[in-house]
Amino acid sequence: MQLDDRKRKILHAIVRNYLETGEPVGSRTISKFTDLNLSSATIRNEMSDLEEMGLIIQPHTSAGRIPSDQGYRVYVDEMLAEKDKEVDQMKEMLLDKEEKLENLLKQVAKTLAVDTNYATMISAPQVQRNKIKFIQISRVDEGHLLATVVREGNLIKNKMIPVEEQLDDANMLKLNILLNTRLTGLTVEQINIGLIAAIKQEAGIHSELVSKIIDTAAETIIQDEDLQIYTSGATNIFKYPELADQQNASDLISAFEEKTDLTSLVETTLSSEENETGIQVYIGNENSVQSMKDCSVVTATYDLGDGMRGTVGIIGPKRMDYDKVISTLKNMRKSLDDLYKDKH
Repeated sequence: MQLDDRKRKILHAIVRNYLETGEPVGSRTISKFTDLNLSSATIRNEMSDLEEMGLIIQPHTSAGRIPSDQGYRVYVDEMLAEKDKEVDQMKEMLLDKEEKLENLLKQVAKTLAVDTNYATMISAPQVQRNKIKFIQISRVDEGHLLATVVREGNLIKNKMIPVEEQLDDANMLKLNILLNTRLTGLTVEQINIGLIAAIKQEAGIHSELVSKIIDTAAETIIQDEDLQIYTSGATNIFKYPELADQQNASDLISAFEEKTDLTSLVETTLSSEENETGIQVYIGNENSVQSMKDCSVVTATYDLGDGMRGTVGIIGPKRMDYDKVISTLKNMRKSLDDLYKDKH
C-alpha cells in the first residue's frame, strides 16, 4: 500500500505510541510525537483517511485511534525493510572497508620492513570493548528466528534461534523495541541477572524466548574473532649474524609463518598498559615469545575508534637502532590514527 510521507509518519507515530502506552492515540498526541508541525485539525483529516484505508480504527466514539492488523502489517513491513536495507548497506560498506584496510595494513608492514631493515608485523584491529549497537529479531520459518546482533565496531553476527512459540508481527515488533531499548550500548559484563529479570518481566509470556535471545546476544559479543596478522621482512633477520645461525633463523621464520607466537605478542601488547610514548619495548628475555629471546621487539598500539585497536611491531637484533625504530613506529601509528579519523 502506497502512503505519502505525511500519512506514513502519522501511521508510524500511532503504532509506536500505542505500543508504548496501550492507549488509543489522539491528534494532539500525534502533533507532539512527530516532526510534521501540523495542526490538530490537519492531523485529524489525515487520520480519517488512514481509517478509511483500513490502517487504523477508532475503538470508541470520541476516542483516539489504534492500529488495525493491516496497519501493523504496513508498519512492520516498512520497518523490517528499512532495517534489512541498513544491515545490507552496512555489510557492503564493511566488506569494502575490510578489503581496503587489509591492503593498507599489508603495505604498512612492507614499508616498515624497507625503512628499518628489520622484520615487521601488524595485526588487523580487534574490538576491545564489545558493546551492543543494535539487535534485530526476524522470522525465518515457523520453528526459527534469526537474531542479528551489530556490535561495536560495526561487526555483524547472525544466530539462528529455535522457537516453539509463534510470534505475530505486533509481538515481534514489541520484542525488538524492548531488546534495543534495554540492551543497546551495553557490554556483556553489564548484562547482569537483575537486568535480565527485569527484561523477562516486561516480556511477559515471552520471557523464555527473551532469555534465549539475550543469551544469543551475549554469545555473539564474547566470541573471539580470528586474529589476522600481516608480516614483512622476515628474511631481514639473515642480515644480522647473531640471528642468522640455523636454529635461530628457523625458529624466527617459523614464528612469522605460523603466526601463533605473533598472536601471543599482539594479545600481550593490547592487554598491557602503555607508557607515556605509547611504545612498548621488549628486550631479550623480556619477550613472552620463546623464539624471540635473542631479539628486541618494539610495538605500538593503534586505535581506529569504536574500540577497534591493533598492534604494529618491529622485530630485530638487540642492537637495533632504537631511536629510528621508535620514531618510525610513532609516525606510523599517528598516520594510521589520522587516516581513519580523516574518513569520519
